[in-house]
Amino acid sequence: MNRVLAHTGAKYPIVQAPMGWIARAPLASAVSKAGGLGIIETSSGETDACKVEIEKMLALGLPFGVNLPIMFLRDDAMLRYVCNSGVKFVTTSAGSPAKFVGPLKEAGIVVYHAVPTLDAAVKCADAGVDGLVVEGAEGGGFKNPEEVSTMVLLQAIREKVSIPLIAAGGICDGRGMAAAFALGAEAVQMGTRFVSSVESPVHKNYKLKIVDSKETGTYVLNKKATPCIRALKSTRMDAIYEEGRMPADTFAHIKGVYFDGDMEAAPALAGQSAGLIHEVKPVKDIIDETVAEFHQITARLGALATARAFG
Repeated sequence: MNRVLAHTGAKYPIVQAPMGWIARAPLASAVSKAGGLGIIETSSGETDACKVEIEKMLALGLPFGVNLPIMFLRDDAMLRYVCNSGVKFVTTSAGSPAKFVGPLKEAGIVVYHAVPTLDAAVKCADAGVDGLVVEGAEGGGFKNPEEVSTMVLLQAIREKVSIPLIAAGGICDGRGMAAAFALGAEAVQMGTRFVSSVESPVHKNYKLKIVDSKETGTYVLNKKATPCIRALKSTRMDAIYEEGRMPADTFAHIKGVYFDGDMEAAPALAGQSAGLIHEVKPVKDIIDETVAEFHQITARLGALATARAFG
């Protein structure tokens, strides 16, 4: 049995990433209705708004999860709310989950933690998390400045840790999903692919910027400070990349990117998989095509194994 599906109740082992302001009920419900696992974000810091989004998902009765980004939470109010809400699945990120695991598991909640290194994975497994989201450097958003690709990181963690793994970073279709499963994952998480979906709430300029990007269309920025991020290239990001550090107000107008379509207002977070995305599609089509392609590839590989051949 696929352990991630057992933990989440989803039909397919495809998880939507918890992008700030973006991962709310319209997108999360579309993912869950299509058989994946929608996630509600709380990294925006808009506590009351995020609670409303969680309530909307609970009312639908669909499998879904909530992300708790530890370093972004001002206090334990959201943790306490989630523990008492009826939510069944939580991903934690951006810090040590040690203080969160106990209360969440006492509330009957399955807990996965996002990790960018093997050392972090081992520590989180020892802390009692139920699974891990393995975040390779290809992914968009907040990153570890010591870049390790999803392909290497998955193998390193699978060698040392037995709990289920969700692969994240550089995955946007069935090819990436099949590769992740071959390396030990039991599910995949996609962010950039769902940002550029029809149901994504972001401005069309953001979606089209992803569609028009090459595989070299992102920067890893601010590697010598905090936070380190991966974002789409732009004139403003060119300057930040050359400088090597982000000004303190870099994210001040992030909503201008997301909802006004001003692609110079702030970093447009996205992963290298932008270079593999060529069309804005409905969430259901994305998930259905990913699953179909995954099965086509694994069937071909299975035939090779049966024949003990290579082509």
